[in-house]
Amino acid sequence: MDKLSVLKEYFGHKTFRSGQDQLIDHILSGQDVLGIMPTGAGKSVCYQVPALMLRGVTIVISPLISLMKDQVSSLISAGVSAACINSSLTAEEYSETIRNAFQGRYKLIYAAPERLDTQDMLRLASAVEISMVTVDEAHCVSQWGQDFRPSYLHITEFIRRLPYRPIISAFTATATSEVRDDIIRILDLKEPFSLVTGFDRKNLYFSVMQPQSKYEALRKLISGYGDKCGIVYCLSRKKVEEVCDRLNSDGFSATRYHAGLPDSERKQNQEDFIYDRRRIMVATNAFGMGIDKSDVSFVIHYNMPKNMESYYQEAGRAGRDGEPAECILLYSGMDVRTNNFLIEKSREENTELSESEKDLMLERDRQRLKEMTYYSTTTGCLREFMLKYFGEKAPNYCGNCSCCVNGFEKVDITVDAQKIVSCVYRIRQKGQDYGKGMIVDVLRGSRNERLLSLGFDKLSTYGIMSDVSPERIRAELELLIARDYLCLSGDDYPMVRLTAGSAELLRERPNISMNLPKEKTGLGKKRAADRFYAESPLFEELRSLRGKLAAKAHVPAYIIFSDAALRDMCRILPTDRTMFLTVSGVGRSKADKYGDDFCGLISEYIRSHPDDEKAPEGEVTYLEKQLDSVREHIAVSRSTAPRPWTASEEKQLEKEFRSGMTTDDIASLHKRTKLAINSKLRKLGIIS
Repeated sequence: MDKLSVLKEYFGHKTFRSGQDQLIDHILSGQDVLGIMPTGAGKSVCYQVPALMLRGVTIVISPLISLMKDQVSSLISAGVSAACINSSLTAEEYSETIRNAFQGRYKLIYAAPERLDTQDMLRLASAVEISMVTVDEAHCVSQWGQDFRPSYLHITEFIRRLPYRPIISAFTATATSEVRDDIIRILDLKEPFSLVTGFDRKNLYFSVMQPQSKYEALRKLISGYGDKCGIVYCLSRKKVEEVCDRLNSDGFSATRYHAGLPDSERKQNQEDFIYDRRRIMVATNAFGMGIDKSDVSFVIHYNMPKNMESYYQEAGRAGRDGEPAECILLYSGMDVRTNNFLIEKSREENTELSESEKDLMLERDRQRLKEMTYYSTTTGCLREFMLKYFGEKAPNYCGNCSCCVNGFEKVDITVDAQKIVSCVYRIRQKGQDYGKGMIVDVLRGSRNERLLSLGFDKLSTYGIMSDVSPERIRAELELLIARDYLCLSGDDYPMVRLTAGSAELLRERPNISMNLPKEKTGLGKKRAADRFYAESPLFEELRSLRGKLAAKAHVPAYIIFSDAALRDMCRILPTDRTMFLTVSGVGRSKADKYGDDFCGLISEYIRSHPDDEKAPEGEVTYLEKQLDSVREHIAVSRSTAPRPWTASEEKQLEKEFRSGMTTDDIASLHKRTKLAINSKLRKLGIIS
């Protein structure tokens, strides 16, 4: 089979996404490759398709057990022979997997990097033909990457010990040019074909909020997502516990994940989220790299991460199915101080590096934090900022971030900035520094008792911004801190302090402007259409059927089909196997396994809902999206929809089936389709 046939046969897609076919072609030609592709762009297809076309076995090196399990479950569901070798296997499972591997029964074997230097893996590598070694999450090999893992340094030695050198392919979602160079050097890639497909995830809506109460903002956001699932990231274990407890107290279905929990609880909580028993995962950054859950509709950062790489990767866990999803960052100045503390702490804990390397890494981490702070306080296009950070050109208006959707207007705040810096200066003359709250209170002319007792109502700057809202003063104050006109102390209670830039601002009066957002408007027609299909009764029935099939197979629901595939079914309304194969994500194996179930349900739905309303006016409906032949087929299905089943007919059906009549004969007798007969037999519990 050619690559397109493999793609359709096993993965249910008719065309490759951007960059996939190029990477596959270079692998099939025997060349090493490095693919930098955003989360959800289809990295796995780039090595799974050629793995099925090459003669031998492909070893996929992956950092986390959960990631391997998800990948292997998806491959097996698609009809591909695959296995994983890691510490989660029982002794019996491990022996069976190794035995099958020696017999050449797998096309892909996933292994943790720590397993590469074991005797079994080295014996296996000598006994079977290894056509390719794939390194997933390849940024873990670089000490300058955000997830450096020393175990990844064993990969090159493993490859050198093989009888011959296989093709080496490496993939990651986040890598600056420096990290890319590291990957090529450390993995010893030979004149690799390198491809950066672009970091833009057009289906993701990015937003930064600076709420006075983060929890109230979080609660309001989650309430608006209905029954959709999502992740809430927090910086500390303590904050994870606090937020998770409050969400559950408020009636939300939430669980938690952080490194301080026992392994058994982490595993249970992760499975509760993956299997849809819990809707919301509240977690530290310890959660996520190994999660391939495709239907995550929102990722909310309760705290700002320490760098853009981490934020991009964590936010990118939303919308992996290509459907619209939201990435919201709840920012406060305290996040900067907390991250500074964590950066200092990580320097001391990193025993793999020399002192000079630690110093260099510390300097780079601080610069990354500064860039992350700029992102969190910018009033320009968020997508533009993010793409430029990763070295990609971008327009200054994306139309799908909070700054662009809300709209903004550039306002000169030079005078306000001078008032704020003057206030900090006047307070400093009193012999002590104070926090942002006190600065705002003085400028606003507050009458609070502490301010008055300090005599700050006598300052020349007292009340000079009484006509400006506290929210705007805070926003302007944050901007001045981000641009180094002011700074925060690094202690437990950060104080606002003067910098060299403060004097420059007061003396030279440079023009300072900021964009102030307008009121938020709607999120666009495409979202309205997606919401229409997601809220349709058929979608819920399809989800219910998917859940039952997943429970029976003991796999997460998205392994059966993603939400995107279910929405595609709502648009296409497939009632036979041929039409079912046109659904995005349906390959031949899944059509064989699940076609009767889903087509039967859809046939029944069409019969019982002949006058279903369409998507909102002006939206693309399923009729408008399909080919003429599909339109015609749907029309025929509606016009020939069978009459309702009666109780006597159901009894007759059971009698005929148990007497040994074929399904074809029964369908002809009842003037119904074979799918309808099988569907009714399943509903009656006569067949499974």
